[in-house]
Order: sequence, then C-alpha cells, then structure tokens
Amino acid sequence: MSSLSRHLVLLGLMLSAAGLAYALLPSQSVADHKPAIVLEKMIPRSFAGWHEEQHSLARIIDPLEGKIVAESYTQTLERSYIDGAGNRIMLSIAYGRTQRGKLQLHHPELCYPGQGFAIHSNQTGELLTAFGAIPVRRLETQLSRERSEPVTYWAIVGDHVVLDSFRRKLVEMRYGLQGQIVDGLLFRVSSVDPDSGAAFRRQDAFVAELIGALPPAERFRIAGLP
Repeated sequence: MSSLSRHLVLLGLMLSAAGLAYALLPSQSVADHKPAIVLEKMIPRSFAGWHEEQHSLARIIDPLEGKIVAESYTQTLERSYIDGAGNRIMLSIAYGRTQRGKLQLHHPELCYPGQGFAIHSNQTGELLTAFGAIPVRRLETQLSRERSEPVTYWAIVGDHVVLDSFRRKLVEMRYGLQGQIVDGLLFRVSSVDPDSGAAFRRQDAFVAELIGALPPAERFRIAGLP
C-alpha cells in the first residue's frame, strides 16, 4: 500500500470515529420529559412541627462561591427550620437540568474543605422513612471550635441515588449512551451541633417528616422514593 493510500485509510478511520462520536453525543434532555421542578413550591415552609425560621441565627454555609452556584445549577433552595423545642436544621437543595461539563453536582466532601472546613469523618448509611430507605452520606465537619456541623446528604442523577462522583459518572454515561442528557439534584441537611450522633438522629427525623409531607411525584423527584 502506498503512502498516499495509507493516509487516505487513516483519514477515513478518523472521519468515521468523529462521526460515531457525534452520533453518540447526547442530545435529548431527560428533564424535558419530567414535570418541572420548582423547589420553592415543592418544599413546604412548615410541616410536622417544623417551620421556616425567617430570620435565622444559624448561618447556612455555602461551600461554593455564588458565581459557581449560578453557573452550575438551574435552581437552589436554602432554608433554616426550627421546631417547638428550638432545634434547628439547615436545608440546602440544588438542582441542575444537565450534568455535562461544568454543570454538575458538587459533592460536599469535595467542596466543604475549600471553605475552610475540616472533615473528621465520611461514612455512608441509610435514612429510614415510611416510604423506604434513602442511601445517604454523613460527614462530620468543623469550621472552628465554635462550629461543628454534621452533614447528611444524597444526590439523585436521573432516577438514581448516587453518593459519590464515580457512581454519578457511571449513571451519566449510562444515560449518555442512550442519547440522553441527564439532570441532577443534591439534597443536604446540616446543623450546628458538637454532638454528631444526636445531630444525625435529628436530621433523620426531620427528613423523614419532610418526605412524608410531599406528594408521591415530588417525593420521587426529591428522594427517589415511591
């Protein structure tokens, strides 16, 4: 085979590969085929003895800069809730219609340290509700001697709960091979409490009661539960 023939064959292979890559490029948005998410309306301001604290003394730490949040997510919701006994839970939800490129969920264990937090423990577990168990990740974080902040979170990519970036990528690839651009949601609760055991139990109760206050369709979108 002459040099020119070899170059033509290589060019043909390159063009074929480029065409295949283009054909496999996801183009259909999963979010377009789901009911729209409007976090402000979906999440009740009061339920089961909890109500939103309009002028909270507890400052919700945002582990991302405002510009990054705006560029990464379609919607965000941050509220502080208080019950009759004075217990406070901070809720943060971030939703993005796409998980491509920079538009991806930011897992707390990766971005909290960027705001000066030390992470003392990082474990997975289950949060029990009346509708089933939610796989969760629990972090013990600390910003200073005065601020110990246990964190419970999970993420949903498409219809799948994921607890780390690796599994998130696998789910994204699975959808991508079907030509679909997947959406994602990260649900996080935390509280300022040096007793992490008590904080996690209170967070579990808060989440279970919140999930119980949601209609089935919204419960599925928020927690992947029927």
